Amino acid sequence: MTLPARIRKRRPLKRPSPWSRHALLAAGGLIVGLMSLGALLAPWVAPYNPDLINVDALLRAPSAAHLMGTDALGRDVFSRILFGGRVSLWVGFVAVGIATSIGLVLGLVAGYFGRLADEIIMRGVDVMLCFPSFFLILAVIAFLEPSLTNIMVVIGLTGWMGVARLVRAETLTIRERDYVLAARAAGAGSSRIILRHILPNALAPVLVSATLGVAGAILTESSLSFLGLGVQPPDASWGNMLLEGKEVLGIAWWLSVFPGLAILVTVLGYNLLGESLRDLLDPRLKQ
Repeated sequence: MTLPARIRKRRPLKRPSPWSRHALLAAGGLIVGLMSLGALLAPWVAPYNPDLINVDALLRAPSAAHLMGTDALGRDVFSRILFGGRVSLWVGFVAVGIATSIGLVLGLVAGYFGRLADEIIMRGVDVMLCFPSFFLILAVIAFLEPSLTNIMVVIGLTGWMGVARLVRAETLTIRERDYVLAARAAGAGSSRIILRHILPNALAPVLVSATLGVAGAILTESSLSFLGLGVQPPDASWGNMLLEGKEVLGIAWWLSVFPGLAILVTVLGYNLLGESLRDLLDPRLKQ
């Protein structure tokens, strides 16, 4: 018997092209690369000194002379965004570096040695997670002098818990694999096993977490600066530029729109890059 004519043969699914598979990775990498390049080359590509006050060009709209306009003191907004990007990216990298280092060490210790060490570290993680991280950062910064160093350290010290839990879970799995058991049977010490066999195999999810963490740190720094608890004027920061633009939003929209777009695009780039790296490095998500 033949099947009814209305039942058509199902066509085989097409395998996605390499471009469609890695389009988000390319887009995220391009955004992050361009924003990082602009921040690094700011002293050479910025058309004006970001702190130069020009009383003859107050609140000028975007034009050929000032691509993104000027602020209430006549300072070039484009130049300040470039230099503000240096601050935001520096905070993101340093804060995530601190958080990742702490979480990596504690996660390896908890996952490999287990028992008492695992219990103490994980209970400490639970206690830290009881407090909303942003409000904890606000409370600490409020008692300290608002400075770039304090912001980076506080963000780093309040952001390691997720990394610790992630590394612990990976370590619990890796420590039972055959090559780790063989190394242990051959007489390798704990430090050698951790550094040679466990750490390299646990870095993939940490890389993804760190990439996403940079976006979170940039948002946190911008929020603190917007509240007046972050980078202090006259130093340029995307957050304090938003704060300055808030007062004249009705007559100088560019003072808020361009710093806001810089934050949006940068955070979007790191999120796209992190999600793409997760899909690329996690074998369970490659199908």
